[in-house]
Amino acid sequence: MKKFDRSLNGYNVHQVNAFVDDVVDKVDDMITKMKQKDLEIDRLNKELEHYKKMDATLNRAVVMAEEAANKIQQSSLSEGDLIVTEAKKNANRIINDALMKAEHIEEESARLRRNIITYKRRIRTLIEQQAEIVDDLDKIDIE
Repeated sequence: MKKFDRSLNGYNVHQVNAFVDDVVDKVDDMITKMKQKDLEIDRLNKELEHYKKMDATLNRAVVMAEEAANKIQQSSLSEGDLIVTEAKKNANRIINDALMKAEHIEEESARLRRNIITYKRRIRTLIEQQAEIVDDLDKIDIE
């Protein structure tokens, strides 16, 4: 605490005035600094609000991205299941077609075997008939 010299009417007026001037200057400096601090606080509060809004926006974007990723994943799984189902249907159709072709080829092969057997019998019969004719030629008298 500041001590003042005493004069005739009380404290020394020059010392008191100088002290008051000093206190006023310090108070003015403090008020100026406080105003600057208040401005800085306001600026920082506005910046904080801006970042809070950005955070909320980013959080919403992340949630939307997660939902979109989940939908895409579900869609991909559904599409994969559909592809597998279609592939199974196509495989069954291909197998059935192959079985039908194999059955048709087998029937055709059996028909050809029967035809070969029939042609062999006919040829045998013709050969036997021709052999009989040759034998009959021996019996004819060529004189």
